[in-house]
Amino acid sequence: MRSYLALLFLVLSVTPAVAQKKQLSNQLIWASREFAPEYVYSVASMNDGEHFSALEDNKIIKYSYKNFSKVVATILDGNELTGISIDDYSFNADESQVLLATSVNYIYRRSYKAEYYVVDLKTKKVTQLYDKGPQMLADFSPDGSKVAFVFENNLYIRNLADNSLTQVTTDGKQNAVINGSTDWVYEEEFEVTKAFYWSPNSTKIAFLRFDESAVKDFTMDYYKGGTYPEPYTFKYPKAGEDNSKLGLFVYSLADKKTRPVNYGTYEYIPRMKWTNDDNKLIYLVMNRHQSELTYALADCSGSGDITGKPVYTDKSDTYVEVDNNLIFLKDGNSFLRTSEKDGYKHIYLVAFSGEEKQITSGNWDVIDLLGIDENSGTIYYHSAEEGPMYQSLYAVKTDGSGKKMLSAKKGHNEAEFSTGMKYYMNTYSTINQPYEISVHTADGKQVEMLKDNAALKAKLNEYDLAQTEFITIKGVEHELNAFIMKPTNFDNTKKYPVYFDIYNGPGHNTVIDQWGGSTQLYHQLLVQKGYIVISVDTRGTMYRGAAFKKCTYLQLGKLETEDMIAVAKQVGTWPYVDAARIGVMGWSYGGYMTSLCMTKGADVFKMGIAVAPVTNWRWYDNIYTERFMRTPQENASGYDDNSPINHVDKLKGKYLLVHGSGDDNVHVQNSMEMIDALVEKNKDFDMFIYTNKNHGIYGGYTRLHLFNKMLNFTVANL
Repeated sequence: MRSYLALLFLVLSVTPAVAQKKQLSNQLIWASREFAPEYVYSVASMNDGEHFSALEDNKIIKYSYKNFSKVVATILDGNELTGISIDDYSFNADESQVLLATSVNYIYRRSYKAEYYVVDLKTKKVTQLYDKGPQMLADFSPDGSKVAFVFENNLYIRNLADNSLTQVTTDGKQNAVINGSTDWVYEEEFEVTKAFYWSPNSTKIAFLRFDESAVKDFTMDYYKGGTYPEPYTFKYPKAGEDNSKLGLFVYSLADKKTRPVNYGTYEYIPRMKWTNDDNKLIYLVMNRHQSELTYALADCSGSGDITGKPVYTDKSDTYVEVDNNLIFLKDGNSFLRTSEKDGYKHIYLVAFSGEEKQITSGNWDVIDLLGIDENSGTIYYHSAEEGPMYQSLYAVKTDGSGKKMLSAKKGHNEAEFSTGMKYYMNTYSTINQPYEISVHTADGKQVEMLKDNAALKAKLNEYDLAQTEFITIKGVEHELNAFIMKPTNFDNTKKYPVYFDIYNGPGHNTVIDQWGGSTQLYHQLLVQKGYIVISVDTRGTMYRGAAFKKCTYLQLGKLETEDMIAVAKQVGTWPYVDAARIGVMGWSYGGYMTSLCMTKGADVFKMGIAVAPVTNWRWYDNIYTERFMRTPQENASGYDDNSPINHVDKLKGKYLLVHGSGDDNVHVQNSMEMIDALVEKNKDFDMFIYTNKNHGIYGGYTRLHLFNKMLNFTVANL
């Protein structure tokens, strides 16, 4: 009997433990595939609009939009190609050939070099595009007969019929002249690496030439085990410094002549695009303040120099943003674009004559244009009409009538349309639910579910995870959107520490109803450790109209910090919050904000972790910084009054400074100057440098190491 009772006691004592939810760890989050979601990779709509291709297991597979469960065909098996692992691919016009990118080696955030191969899908013949070294930006001509690419800063064309090679430019040189691709600051801030474009009939190529000779050098040291570090030097124009001198040219394949395109005075050409006419090129020019964006039309017929003529100009008292929302209509005389000119971002129909018509309106922002079905006169777009934290899919007629929301589920919807706009593939998630990928007809009706991530959802259900809630918290002037995560065993009679995860910069919201992956799971780990996690979108963030977003103009950091201090003080009055234990963490602009919170808000924030922070806007690039601040020569006080290095004397709490020594974006110079300022004021702080790591601080076990360090620092000091 005694043995039976002992056994019964053992069973009863173990059973509740078995039923308990699992706990997270950084090892699981950052160094395992435990929570990896399913995706559909490298999707490309086929010409017929009924099928799409995807990259799976080094194979290009053909699927029907109507039936994903059945493989229609294996277009190309890369495993049958000796030594080729497919990183990316694109088809020629009639889909008889495919261009493969392999051995991809990234240069900066978006740019990379690769080895390219052309495969004839009928004969299976494989042709190396160029054998003198890795290339960039290889692109089929619209008629599929040629491939243009960039090699060592020069533009080339390979004729696939006879395999002949034409070198379009010859003056390309590292850190001097770039033809056909962009310089560092264009890539980072205008989000464009390709700077050449085929005309619709494949008779011409328009391209940009960057003369970097006047741009100052920046050098980073890489530590690779040798006796001496290896220096890496590149052109980086900081605020107030010289940009590349820019030229726009059109190369004609018929006569092999290159002609300049002339247009008055400008600083930037952030976008260009051929119209449906082989002789008409639209390109955008901007002044240095980025307060004026002009659409210029170049007539490229004839044989002489080309002069661009303005067809439309958008102006602002602050700045005009550049995006990819430019769609030409078949009439060849008009285009669709977006603008914030009425106070919110909306869609406009613009004629080459300059006349315009506003299509959407209301106190909400269009996010991006997705395409137009001219047969039905229907425009498709994403918008934040349901609220700044949501992204929904809408359709509207070109006359502004018949607006319809197509997305059935509230959250984050991202649609990608097929050729001909008959179907779209929708990626949906919420802040509490991983991705679902489904196919829909253009009217919104779901055809099938491609990936529901049921296995991941089941896996997550095994863990002790909190529900994330959206709330509002009063800032200095406005109710601000926020999310909050509380421990699952939350007790409102107890006092909890609060961990703010912030960004707060223009062009990026953190309070969005979208699955956050590893970062979100790290927040869950903090919650399991007993912290309340909050993120807030302060003044200066997106999707609440131009006035809310642009109110930080000329004084980045000031209003955002005031809002964060006000929010933290209010949170500190909540009965279940320990006001003496409020911390903050941020990366990049968020690191900048963390540093300001720990100095200007020293009486409110006990702990701060600043990863890769800007500490003085004078040291950041000119396109980004001058968009919001103008130049240091014009706005010295705006730069200096809100640079953390000038406020270190106020620091009281525990401050951790983290940076990658190979950060080409926010240079480690920012942290080094912060260190100098802190030491000069005899302020104690902690720091860690990740050798050779860039702005993302990743690779191998780097992320695991970083988040272990941040977790340990948080537990020890908050």
